[in-house]
Amino acid sequence: MKNQLKKIALVLITLAFASCSNDDNQTNTNELDGLTKFKEVVEGNQTIEFYSPKGALSQGYNDIKFRIKNNETNQYITDAQVEWMPKMHMTMMTHSCPKSEVVKAATGNLYEGYIVFQMAQNETEYWDLTLDYSIDGEEHSLIIPIDVPATAKRVVSSFMGSDNVRYVIAYIDPTSPKVGMNDLKVGIWKMQDMMTFPMINDYTVKIDPRMPSMGNHSSPNNVNAQQTTVDNFYIGKLSLTMTGYWKINLQLQNDLGTIVKGEEITDSVTESSLFFEIEF
Repeated sequence: MKNQLKKIALVLITLAFASCSNDDNQTNTNELDGLTKFKEVVEGNQTIEFYSPKGALSQGYNDIKFRIKNNETNQYITDAQVEWMPKMHMTMMTHSCPKSEVVKAATGNLYEGYIVFQMAQNETEYWDLTLDYSIDGEEHSLIIPIDVPATAKRVVSSFMGSDNVRYVIAYIDPTSPKVGMNDLKVGIWKMQDMMTFPMINDYTVKIDPRMPSMGNHSSPNNVNAQQTTVDNFYIGKLSLTMTGYWKINLQLQNDLGTIVKGEEITDSVTESSLFFEIEF
């Protein structure tokens, strides 16, 4: 009887460990759902794996996730302290761009944040990413070359406002537009200096979507984008009545009610100087 009980206990323990192992593997698999690896870097004893929904970086807003693996133990590190700094190396200067802090995901192994590349690379000018991180008090720093190609449509603009402030405005959502009402998400930052781009608060993004190929018609029930307290992005409603190419004409209004960039669409003004483009 005792031997039988021991065998049953051994089976239960084995199943429990197998279940835990499967759960761990499932967690590691699930955290990558919807993500594609676009870069992997080996630095000493660590491998850094970079992921994004698009499986690449591009001009405009980029949601970026990464994880750090200890190559000796083959385990992912979940308690690193991480900072990053993207830099564009131009012919005559170096500058950064809007970016978030790096935060650890609530569960799993991923670290995450966003970077808004306001310009694309070219043959002589390029981006890199400085990644500084600390693991158990040991400091690491590496400079990672990254590819930032141009987008086919305009999804980001860097401009000087009528108030002599340089702004960056970026299209974030919808990533997959549909006929009907879409949730619109936009980000706005200002250039404080060449390396610092804080978010802008309490502005309004006025929108007027038009189809140039269809008599420049608009759409009903659009809602201008206002800032939310959740993530400080600007949320509105974008009405799209049919598939095709749309120009989302914009006016950026500051917290005093002054338009600092963009024009209202009229019979004589067919497009704003500030706009996004989508096609679906």
